[in-house]
Amino acid sequence: MSTTPLTGNTNNAPQSSVSDEKIHGGTLQADHFFYDNKIVKMFAYATMFWGIVGMLAGLLAAFQLVFPVLNMNTAATTFGRVRPVHTNAVIFAFVGNGIFMGVYYSLQRLCKARMFNDRLSRFHFWGWQSIIVLGAITLLAGYTTGKEYAELEWPIDILIAIVWVAFGWNMFGTILKRRERHLYVAIWFYIATFVTVAMLHIVNSVELPFTWLKSYSWYAGVQDALVQWWYGHNAVAFFLTTPYLGLMYYFLPKAAGRPVYSYRLSIIHFWALIFLYIWAGPHHLLYTALPDWAQSLGTVFSIMLIAPSWGGMLNGLMTLRGAWDKVREDPVLKFLVVAVTAYGMATFEGPMLSLKNVNAISHFTDWTIAHVHVGALGWNGFLTFGVIYWLIPRLFNTKLYSIKLANWHFWIGTLGIVFYTIPMYWAGFMQSLAWKEFTPEGTLKYQFLETVTQMRPFYMMRGIGGTFFLIGALIMIYNVWKTIKAGSPVEDEAASAVPLTKTYEVHSKEHWHRWIERRPVQLLIGSLVVVAIGGLIEIIPTFLVKSNIPTIASVKPYTPLELQGRDIYVREGCYTCHSQMIRPFRSEVARYGEYSKAGEFVYDHPFQWGSKRTGPDLARVGGKYPDSWHFNHMYKPSNTSPGSIMPQYTWLFDDDLDTAVTAAKIRAMQTLGVPYPAGYDVRANADLMKQAKTIKDNLYDSPEKINIPENKEIIAVIAYLQRLGKDIKLEQKTAAQ
Repeated sequence: MSTTPLTGNTNNAPQSSVSDEKIHGGTLQADHFFYDNKIVKMFAYATMFWGIVGMLAGLLAAFQLVFPVLNMNTAATTFGRVRPVHTNAVIFAFVGNGIFMGVYYSLQRLCKARMFNDRLSRFHFWGWQSIIVLGAITLLAGYTTGKEYAELEWPIDILIAIVWVAFGWNMFGTILKRRERHLYVAIWFYIATFVTVAMLHIVNSVELPFTWLKSYSWYAGVQDALVQWWYGHNAVAFFLTTPYLGLMYYFLPKAAGRPVYSYRLSIIHFWALIFLYIWAGPHHLLYTALPDWAQSLGTVFSIMLIAPSWGGMLNGLMTLRGAWDKVREDPVLKFLVVAVTAYGMATFEGPMLSLKNVNAISHFTDWTIAHVHVGALGWNGFLTFGVIYWLIPRLFNTKLYSIKLANWHFWIGTLGIVFYTIPMYWAGFMQSLAWKEFTPEGTLKYQFLETVTQMRPFYMMRGIGGTFFLIGALIMIYNVWKTIKAGSPVEDEAASAVPLTKTYEVHSKEHWHRWIERRPVQLLIGSLVVVAIGGLIEIIPTFLVKSNIPTIASVKPYTPLELQGRDIYVREGCYTCHSQMIRPFRSEVARYGEYSKAGEFVYDHPFQWGSKRTGPDLARVGGKYPDSWHFNHMYKPSNTSPGSIMPQYTWLFDDDLDTAVTAAKIRAMQTLGVPYPAGYDVRANADLMKQAKTIKDNLYDSPEKINIPENKEIIAVIAYLQRLGKDIKLEQKTAAQ
């Protein structure tokens, strides 16, 4: 197998060959060694397996919004638990294994060295698969932090950090023992991915455990929201984007048989991208209680992101100049071209969505879902498929079983993306326009539930599009299986290269960037400094300047029963459908009540602002309905809201509230700064039962004469829902007096 450099002439890309060495005192003998293809094969298998699992979970979640009966009236299969399993399976299982598959293959050849340590490679593989399995089990069991894309609880967070460090150790060990002096552009993106994901994960995962599987976020309210979306946006940036750009820079030139279009453009692309991306997180929080200056920073840097993002896209597409005839014939290049194009589309749309006037339309709607899946299905999905089609024949020393089947996969997958995204764009516009429309008399024209029922045909089309995409992936599995059967595995691939010498003659005309390309440690440190600047400037003022989060005197800590109910709300994934953030728009104030203030959320660990309104906002729901309405709504939503697609939560009526952990929860909150009185943990359950009995009596006094013990979980959920927004109403009443 060829291990020729991916670069061309000195005007367009760096020369990476042993001829660059100035060898003194004779000719060096080439080292003979073996590339480890077995670890690449293992990650390839895992990528395909978890891809199917993640897509099946996504299909189930999609069709649950059309046919609520698919929630199956069991806790583990409700939308609120299945949806995080889907996102985690696609992001960390499918895409994560795809990253490692591509990195382990390309890094060895770019460094002309076997991976640093085979045991570390195996530990990394099995550790990552363990994280995926543990994550799925715990999420389905209801153990979640309630923070999107970071739902896994504290023991798994620790395991993620350990396995990620093992990956970085293995990667850097390989780079340090390389036989190529210069680091090719793909390696720059791999290094930035490692250091930034580590930083993001550690900062966002600071939490306080109160049981062996449960914790509270160390941050509260506005601070938690800022840290979460600093992480959430940059998880997209540095887990779903930068490593895949590294794979693009390696596999696209390899598949096309051409050098990267522009070396200088790749330099600008890399440094500008990693610097600008880290600032853009607040654009997920426009028109929220986040301070305006942070929102504005997110918008400004999001707009600037268009330049490096499109620079990378153009660098990829221009690499194919003169090779378009090959694109028409080669399914690998078809997948890669559409992937790079989808990257360009998503990275243009993202900055547009960060404009406040556009965000006012898109936020909380299905437009965001469409945008996300252009990147997920087009960029990540298609690039992964292209890399698999390119790799598998080489790992098994054979030809792809069927070019025709690969082309069928391409066209069916493309059709799936179209059927998925177009209905979601349409649905998003419909939702936003309907939510904001008033009658001539000045009242809201549509009840929220009307906008939900109108979405079901679009959700059906989304499910059909996802089915097409899954069928395409299954065709690939069959094609790969037949390819593997026809070949024989090349688990240790022989290679040879001249080792690096200690002396190196610097040419006077050498590009300045060559200095850092020869120094991986300095490149890592430089990347860390560049990505840390934006995060520090955004986060530190929010934590240190009290005026950024003005307090509200009437806002009090949750009672023990309300705290228990809030934890059940988080456990059931209610945040996946309901927001708790009323934006300062006439339509939202008319529909939900007074717009949200920063001081409302100072005791919320974690925050619950949400990012999608499949159901209405709940920030002011407290006192809007009697206790009996919430009881009936949670038992069978269609009884109170005909046409509702919300799952039933019948187990809440059977399961006893776990009061054994109440004291631990109160102590944890005290540690986090919530002002419960000293020693309150001892008497918390007494107050809990007193409030529970009040709700029980209210239910019995209702026209339905509902009789239920006060120790059931539903009582705690009702207490929490009835609390929401009450503090602000008290503040308004006091001001009026």
